[in-house]
Amino acid sequence: MLTVGLTGGIGSGKSAVAAELAAHGAVVIDADAIAREVVEPGTPGLAAVVDEFGEEVLTPEGRLDRARLGEIVFADEERLAGLNAIVHPLVGERSARLMEEAKASGTEVVVYDVPLLVENDLGSLYDVVVVVDTPDEVRVERVATGRGMPRDQVWARIRAQADRETRLAAADLVIDNSGTFDELKKRVAQVWRELLART
Repeated sequence: MLTVGLTGGIGSGKSAVAAELAAHGAVVIDADAIAREVVEPGTPGLAAVVDEFGEEVLTPEGRLDRARLGEIVFADEERLAGLNAIVHPLVGERSARLMEEAKASGTEVVVYDVPLLVENDLGSLYDVVVVVDTPDEVRVERVATGRGMPRDQVWARIRAQADRETRLAAADLVIDNSGTFDELKKRVAQVWRELLART
C-alpha cells in the first residue's frame, strides 16, 4: 500500500485535488476534517482547547469558534504551538486508526491530506509527497472571494505557513493549480497513474 502525503497552502486547491484522487480510488484521510472532529462539543479535545484559550473561543451554542481562535493563534506563534500540542496528537491517533482500516480493506493508495506537512517536517512519514502549487496572489483571491475572508487575514495565514519554495522543495510530485478545473483534473489523472506505478 502506497502512502501519499498531500499538501498545499490555504487556497491552493488541495481539497479539490483530494476529491479527485478519491474519485480515482484513493482512500483520503483528511487531517483538517479530523482536526474538526476531535474538537466537537463533548470531546476531550474541545475541553483542552477551552482550558488553554478560555471560554471566549466558544460560540454561544458551545461549539469551537474557529474564526475567533484563528485570530488568536495566527497572531502569536506561541499560542499556535499551544493549540497544535493539543490537536496534533488527537489527529495522529484518529489517522492511525483510519490507516489500519484502509490496510485491512486492501486499499492500494492512501492519501493523507495534511495542510502543515512541510511546516511540521512530516514528509518522511509518507512514501510520496504531493504538493498542490498555486501562486500566492491567486490563493488570496480564491479565499477572499470563495470564503469571504478579508485579504489581510488570508495573507496572515499564508505568512504563518511555509513559503512556496520550501513547499516545492519537499515535493516528490507537484500539481500546478494555477489554471482551470479541467486542467487540474488532467494533471491529477496523470499523477494518479504515476502513483499507481509506484504501488
